[in-house]
Amino acid sequence: MVVNTIDVRKLIRFSTDEGRLDTMEKRRAVKRDLLRTDYFNIVLVCLEEGQEIPARPEPYEVCFYVIEGRGVFTVGEKRVSLDEGNMILVPADIARGIRAEERMSILGIQQPH
Repeated sequence: MVVNTIDVRKLIRFSTDEGRLDTMEKRRAVKRDLLRTDYFNIVLVCLEEGQEIPARPEPYEVCFYVIEGRGVFTVGEKRVSLDEGNMILVPADIARGIRAEERMSILGIQQPH
């Protein structure tokens, strides 16, 4: 059996885009696929203070875990503030968005899609 490890903190990279990341290109600049399996995907999201991924529905569940920093997560009509060590589950087909209140790094653990 081969065991691979990932040092997530070494993979953290931030985009210089400001404000709303309202194009696929801008969103790709803050997201990095870490792992894809038959059972889940893990994505690293890195946002500078003030950057925002606008809310939109996605057809898969995702659990967001805040590695560092602080931000506001939109889940449907609700807004939830989370900081380091907090996590939130977002059901499939519910609009979700993230706004960084300070520089933050997040793991997104998703249903495969």
